[in-house]
Amino acid sequence: MLINPSFGLVFWTTITFILVFLVLRKFAWKPIINAIKKREETIANALEQAEKVRKEMADMQAQNEILLQQAKEERDAILSEARQIKDKIIAQAQEQARKEADNIIETARIEIKNEKQRAIEEIRVEIADISLNIAQKVLEHELQNPEVSKKIIEEQIEKINFN
Repeated sequence: MLINPSFGLVFWTTITFILVFLVLRKFAWKPIINAIKKREETIANALEQAEKVRKEMADMQAQNEILLQQAKEERDAILSEARQIKDKIIAQAQEQARKEADNIIETARIEIKNEKQRAIEEIRVEIADISLNIAQKVLEHELQNPEVSKKIIEEQIEKINFN
């Protein structure tokens, strides 16, 4: 069973629909359309801003990569320079140590030579003293015998060259 709407119901429903349509068109349609347009513009602006930000981020990342590369190069240059300075300082220290060692060795050699000369001189003096003492004792013993004394004196006189 179908329900047949009456003509009055259809008429008033149509009139009500048209009135609601006109009221909505007059008061609500424009604000809804404007709100939709504003929303579209906001979304479009947001997408545009997002694209700008993405481009800026890509540019910043590229700049960061460049800066990072430059920083690495500077670090490598500084480390290289530091190694060169370290090597130079070590070489200078080694050279200075070598010179000081040579000076110490030369000074020690001179001191040893001087000490050796002093020791030789002391030994010579000591040997001369001992020789004189021995000679004195031998002569005292020999000169006690008059014949031997006379013979020694004659031999010594003959050895003297009177030039």
